Amino acid sequence: MMPLLMATPGKEYVVDSISGKEEVRKLLHNLGLVQGAQVTVVQAVDGNVIVSVKDARVAIAKEMAAKILVHQ
Repeated sequence: MMPLLMATPGKEYVVDSISGKEEVRKLLHNLGLVQGAQVTVVQAVDGNVIVSVKDARVAIAKEMAAKILVHQ
């Protein structure tokens, strides 16, 4: 497992867990970022990432990307 902010653009990952404040986790859940979801990193800049999840693109700040653990 590794934080999403360390993921390689263009590769697909599976979300293992999301930590952080409840309201942020709920927001991510509503966007489709849940445990077991498949995500593809579209772009990464200074730790901030844009991921593709369920046919949508979501921008995630590096502080939150550090709290999302993924694996290939």
